[in-house]
Amino acid sequence: MIQLFQTKHTQLAEIDNIQEGCWINIVDPNLEERQWIMENNALIAEYLSDSLDTDELSRVEKEDDYLLIVLRLPHFRGIEHDVPFTTIPLLILLTDQIFVTVCKEENVIIQEFIRERIKGFSTSKRYKFLLQIMMKTATRYLLHLRNINKIVERLEDELENSLRNKELIELLKYEKALIYYTNALKNNETMLERMRRMRVFNAFEEDEEYLEEVIIENRQAIEMTSITQRILAQMMNAYSSVINNNMNNIMKTLTLVTICIAIPNLFASFYGMNVNLPASEYPHIFYVVMGVSFLLIMGLFVFIKRKNWF
Repeated sequence: MIQLFQTKHTQLAEIDNIQEGCWINIVDPNLEERQWIMENNALIAEYLSDSLDTDELSRVEKEDDYLLIVLRLPHFRGIEHDVPFTTIPLLILLTDQIFVTVCKEENVIIQEFIRERIKGFSTSKRYKFLLQIMMKTATRYLLHLRNINKIVERLEDELENSLRNKELIELLKYEKALIYYTNALKNNETMLERMRRMRVFNAFEEDEEYLEEVIIENRQAIEMTSITQRILAQMMNAYSSVINNNMNNIMKTLTLVTICIAIPNLFASFYGMNVNLPASEYPHIFYVVMGVSFLLIMGLFVFIKRKNWF
């Protein structure tokens, strides 16, 4: 999908041809759209394959006629996936005439700009547009982390009364997501620090201040991810031990029941044989045998309690 936008009279409008000050948004282009890109802008075509690589790391490249940024975005795939929260690369290309974004999948961040939900957004203010995307990325990470915390709290309540592995497996999914987020945020931080050293936004003082705010917001997301990851890891270890301990208690109980059943079964086996046995002619021998079995069971129970095996 290829969309061309331009801000006209403070309103975002979709246009048909590339114009100065326009924004080109590309999402997973097909063969026909790739051909259009090659015919209309060789620079975009040069970096197209990199932008569609889901493993592409954050980076920044500055040349005389363009600025290239690869930013890792948070992406919610859905609860049904093995890893509900993951990251995807967004390529941003700035030239003197156009602003280009290229992504493998549609994402909420770009959609918010298309729907004009970002205050002060204009396609002609290219560097401010870039900073707004980076700020929105950092805040989206924080929003996803809050959602992950809520899900983890719900799973924690379910784990308290569970002996199954299902809830632990669910927690493992979010632990993987936090690992992806940690790596992406650290790569984004490295890229942001490099942009500050390169003085990409030195034309306007307010842009430099905005960059500092983006860096602070990104660091906050890194810290929040690290804290959530540590809490989740400790909780998984604790509840894994609780589940194992509960299972051990069940096995001990079943073992005790088996031993208690085995005692009367032993006497029944002896007196069930077709041979002469002591007191077999006694009319109340059944009650005597059951009484002895009961006493032995009680003795066994007292012995186990004194040994603190339960």
